Amino acid sequence: MKFSIIIPTLNETDNIHPCLLDLQLIRDQCELIVVDGGSHDDTVEIAQVLADKVILSDKGRAKQMNAGAKQASGEILIFLHADTFLPDDAPDLIPPGSHWGRFDIRLSGKPIMLKVISVFINIRSRLTGIATGDQAIFVNAGLFNEIGGYPDIALMEDISLCDLLKQKYPPTYLTEKVISSGRRWEQFGVFKTILLMWSLRLRYFFGEKPEILATLYSGGQFCKRSI
Repeated sequence: MKFSIIIPTLNETDNIHPCLLDLQLIRDQCELIVVDGGSHDDTVEIAQVLADKVILSDKGRAKQMNAGAKQASGEILIFLHADTFLPDDAPDLIPPGSHWGRFDIRLSGKPIMLKVISVFINIRSRLTGIATGDQAIFVNAGLFNEIGGYPDIALMEDISLCDLLKQKYPPTYLTEKVISSGRRWEQFGVFKTILLMWSLRLRYFFGEKPEILATLYSGGQFCKRSI
């Protein structure tokens, strides 16, 4: 089984080097693909040294991940944020024959509430069958192509993808944890971030357009896509 790890980036100079450096440990099992959405920093130059492929794409997480998937050769696609770290043995943790799934998450940071939030994210994911982008969603490449990839929407692309995948197969839940940065939660405020995330989710559930949600999201000055 071969894996392709697809990392969408936009001005990720501070994160892309440690992310890719960490993945060198499993590079013999994985193809590393970075898809950049028009960075104005050194993201692309750094990625070119440590990744197998660096692709330039139109800006937009869904667009970027779809662009990476089109050039991936792996049987299993793993979508990873640049500030998220996989377990060292991640490829061995995904059971053969898995259609799709995700890892549990642990948010890094000082506030004790980040640990509590991590627990509730994992519980919510199990109850709803929905994974966040920070949980390193993985999916069989054939299935991903069958459903048409990520819906090209401005926000909530991960939720929309999971809704499509659930119609085909139930997810595989891995209790092993990815470690994702909680810095944005700390910067914006833990409780303010919780309120923002749930308000956006609720509006999406009641049919609000993703473009409007994206405007509200950016207006909240919370740039980490961990919904």
